[in-house]
Amino acid sequence: MSFAGNISRRTALRGVGAAIALPLFDSMWQPLAAAESGAAAAPLRMAVLYVPNGVHMQAWTPKAEGENFELPATLAPLAPFKGDFNVLTGLTQQKAFANGDGGGDHARALASFLTGRQARKTFGADIRIGVSVDQVAATEVGRYTRFPSLELGCEAGQLSGNCDSGYSCAYSSNISWKSESTPMAKEVNPRVVFERLFTNGRPGESAEARAKRQRYNKSILDFVRDDAQSLRGRLGISDQRKFDEYLNAVRELEVRISKSNSAAESESVAGFPRPAGVPGDYAQHIRLMEDLMVLAFQGDVTRVSTLVLANEGSNRSYPFLEVPEGHHELSHHGDDPKKHEKLMKINHFHVTQFAHLLERLKGIKEGAGTLLDNCMVVYGSGIGDGNRHNHDDLPILLAGRGAGSVKPGRHIVYPNGTPLNNLFLAMLDRMHVKCESLGDSTGRLKNLDG
Repeated sequence: MSFAGNISRRTALRGVGAAIALPLFDSMWQPLAAAESGAAAAPLRMAVLYVPNGVHMQAWTPKAEGENFELPATLAPLAPFKGDFNVLTGLTQQKAFANGDGGGDHARALASFLTGRQARKTFGADIRIGVSVDQVAATEVGRYTRFPSLELGCEAGQLSGNCDSGYSCAYSSNISWKSESTPMAKEVNPRVVFERLFTNGRPGESAEARAKRQRYNKSILDFVRDDAQSLRGRLGISDQRKFDEYLNAVRELEVRISKSNSAAESESVAGFPRPAGVPGDYAQHIRLMEDLMVLAFQGDVTRVSTLVLANEGSNRSYPFLEVPEGHHELSHHGDDPKKHEKLMKINHFHVTQFAHLLERLKGIKEGAGTLLDNCMVVYGSGIGDGNRHNHDDLPILLAGRGAGSVKPGRHIVYPNGTPLNNLFLAMLDRMHVKCESLGDSTGRLKNLDG
């Protein structure tokens, strides 16, 4: 018999310097659903993944609408998940256009992506943009979790200085904004994120425990072993299996992070400056951050997260794809077929990493469905074609079923110019977050539920 129904969702395995949240056990569903008067037993999660410099749109946009569309070349890595996401065409972030402010499309693209607001053109301390949709959601649903939101990235950024035609580096480095002038700085070091997620946060204790683990070659699971053994004895067979799978995933990620740190060099990689402790392998770095997001969602440590694969305007090179040129440099392709081909390689690589995230989310069962079923994951860029610097007809994907409120598996075409923020308002509705308008929104995006 399983007793998980008597275990609170806030229960955590604890030890010196460690705190590991629990997944949603199968036996929690019935009592949880009853307690919530028929509401969805699993929490709904919201995530945003951002890629810079736009995409090669000819290899992105499906030719047919509806369910019977063929995946273009760039989206081919998503073939196993075609029924799990929608391609949304025609969405626009109008406030990323100059609107009289001149150059600076890259800074505006990222800063406005989740805010729908025009960035004040300044590289001083008087930055101003607006509250981003993830933080609107975090203000409401964040009270149920240890962390209101989780901001991740794979490229460090600056909070000051002139990074794009008179715009502060804060704009081109941050997607998440707590207030008009307060960006939520992203964390790029997987080890730091791991420690945040799985330690108890008492001043000094976490660092001391980490040093002890490293000194004696211990895992964080060794510090919660007594709690884990006690809890396991209270679980039924299916929940024991889920419990073991979850702890194995935590341990596996811990080992991968440790190995990546050991192999990391403090020098720059492919001309890109990288903080010590960050993996030198870019794909490995992205996947570590994605897997950390997955575990944070699975343990209900947070329900809101963002991941910026690279800062807007990033000139990272991709020598492992036989693309030695910088991404930003290539995005100004001038309709050169050779540059188009290289851009497609970069776009394909990014989408392949997104496919990894969907695979991980879909591989975790929650009740009769999966973790992906209880997510809404946006993937996209604030620029369409990097050469034109346009901010209409953006490349946007929406994955997950939103706990049954979204019908995936379609190419949905909206009138070009439809505010991207209409999508975000529709997502907030599904998160049960009251918000009448966001940035330049004109209403809720229609047809997401079929």
